[in-house]
Amino acid sequence: MRLKNGKIDLLALTLVAALGFLLAACQPKSAQDNSQPKADAQSSASDLANQIPDSSDVKLTPLTILALGDSLTEGLGVASDANYPAQLQRALHSQGYKNIQVINSGLSGETSTGMMNRLDWVAQTQPDITILTIGANDAIRGIDVAIVDKNIRTAIDRLQGDGSVIVLGGMQIYDNLGSDYVNAFSEMYPRIANDTGAALIPFFLEGVAADRNLNQADAIHPTAEGYKIVVNDNILPVLLPVIDRTIKQKQSQKNDSDPQNSSLEHNDKKEP
Repeated sequence: MRLKNGKIDLLALTLVAALGFLLAACQPKSAQDNSQPKADAQSSASDLANQIPDSSDVKLTPLTILALGDSLTEGLGVASDANYPAQLQRALHSQGYKNIQVINSGLSGETSTGMMNRLDWVAQTQPDITILTIGANDAIRGIDVAIVDKNIRTAIDRLQGDGSVIVLGGMQIYDNLGSDYVNAFSEMYPRIANDTGAALIPFFLEGVAADRNLNQADAIHPTAEGYKIVVNDNILPVLLPVIDRTIKQKQSQKNDSDPQNSSLEHNDKKEP
């Protein structure tokens, strides 16, 4: 039986609709389901990104720096705000490290043996970083370099064992003690630094020693201006990379111990 045109059109439309429904039903569900894991992954990545502090926040990480040494650290002959630990703290604060505290543990007349006797006391400060500058008074007394070497190594080992990163200040002495002693003394510091992994300031008083305009009348202890050069030219170029590495390590340890980060990492490892 022949259908009229209107009926043919209606039948065609019905067949097209039915075919479309069947094709949709046969489509795999993966295309729809994949959108949800992507959204979850994007959310996790966003959460992790929020956990990463910007550079200004990183610089605000609290750190304690112990300045350990003799009268060159104590600041004999200058005002309490002009010694190198005080100037160093101000310099660090001006560069954005506003939560760094520099503790002055210098003692006039200190030898390496005397320093050993107060390690237990200074360790109570729990320093993140220790700037160790010792040995000048040993040299003045002509103490055997091997003894000084052993004392410095023992102090470094103890401080590192307590979690402190060491910056060792190298020293040089006048030639009046004989070339053998002078050479052995100056060569001691880089050798110790190399063996212990300590960062090295090659010569703590570089650019200041023997300059009458930068030293006090005794020609040994720097003036306030001399200490400024010590801080800016000798200490900071070595210390700043140590500070940044120490902060990154503390941030990493903090993130590893954060339960929220552990949960995010666990979610990321789930099967889709």
